[in-house]
Amino acid sequence: MTVGIEAMNMFGGSAFLDVTALARHRKLDMQRFDNLMMKQKALALPYEDPVSYGVNAARPLLDALDPAERERIELVITCTESGIDFGKSMSTYIHHYLGLGRNCRLFEIKQACYSVTAGLQTAASFILSGASPGAKALVVGTDISRFLAAEGGDGLTEDWSYAEPSAGAGAVAMLVSDTPRVLQLDVGASGYYGYEVMDTCRPIPDSEAGDADLSLMSYLDCSEKSFLEYRKRVDGADYRDTFQYLVFHTPFGGMVKGAHRAMMRKMAKADPATAEADFRQRVMPGIAYCQRVGNIMGATVYMALASTIDNAVIDSPKRIGIFSYGSGCCSEFYSGVVTPEAREHQRQFRIKERLDERYELSVDEYEAVVRSSGVVRFGTRNVKLDTDMVPGARKALAGTKILVLREINGFHREYEWI
Repeated sequence: MTVGIEAMNMFGGSAFLDVTALARHRKLDMQRFDNLMMKQKALALPYEDPVSYGVNAARPLLDALDPAERERIELVITCTESGIDFGKSMSTYIHHYLGLGRNCRLFEIKQACYSVTAGLQTAASFILSGASPGAKALVVGTDISRFLAAEGGDGLTEDWSYAEPSAGAGAVAMLVSDTPRVLQLDVGASGYYGYEVMDTCRPIPDSEAGDADLSLMSYLDCSEKSFLEYRKRVDGADYRDTFQYLVFHTPFGGMVKGAHRAMMRKMAKADPATAEADFRQRVMPGIAYCQRVGNIMGATVYMALASTIDNAVIDSPKRIGIFSYGSGCCSEFYSGVVTPEAREHQRQFRIKERLDERYELSVDEYEAVVRSSGVVRFGTRNVKLDTDMVPGARKALAGTKILVLREINGFHREYEWI
């Protein structure tokens, strides 16, 4: 029995910022900034949230299905570290606004940036179980980073420094089924590795804390150990030769480049020049979209997968090695096969074109949005949102139907299509 991703789409917001301009505005060391390999970051406007992002990523997938196929979606899993409620799952909102049938399991997964891989593997196991032949699952990874302004001031509550340019907002939705048109999983070919470490965390819903150096060390440790476990389970697996492309969880491109260089040195005894050439060939196609959206936590590795499918040379079946990492920590290295037909199937979602259509914020507009984002802090009871606060964003997406947050009424979030 086969299983994998039948279709996938991403939503990179309605507005973005040129992060080079931001770095200069913040007076960052530009040589250090260049190591991030970032170009743009998506920014969630106050009337955008993880629910609206998730629905906007998933809706095109469902629009491509006929009514009978939609009815076979029996599982909706949301994966996030940007939850809007300690009890109520965002999957219920997403299920409602997508108009899905009620004979459906709805729940949410949290495990930092590993969450969407947990959702994908859970969905794949459900399909492989054969408990409901022909059923499909919808897995939605959705996260935003809000850099809230200090009360009564214009500055940020914390010194985000080099984290600010790479912290993004976005969502990836995947339809998982026994018809894996996009990625056929290598069932059983998976190495997972995890342990307790306090590298990054969200001690309160609207803020993040952590140790950047410890996070890097844990990421590097897990990239090696999860692959070694994969190699135990897949006879003859070779880091350099088994995979035509490699996809990494991408907090920022420079971190992936360092991890890949370390793996090439340890697993393939490669010199720096060889590792650099291999990075350009096998890894860089997956970083293109990440450079334009930023780190979207659990969905980032799947944004990199979508980027690989759209930008790599896939003229025959290609095996892709995928490394997923979530702070705290849990990691997994697994693989799957992509075909030329997968690339053609994905063209209908026009991911690159959608990113091109977003509105470019000025630094002043960006900071105005930051200052206004406090109105939708975690736990907000009542508020009405102004969906015209950034007129350029509305104009940029003219003709595109998207969901936005209209108001919060007694903690209940109410959305509308614009």
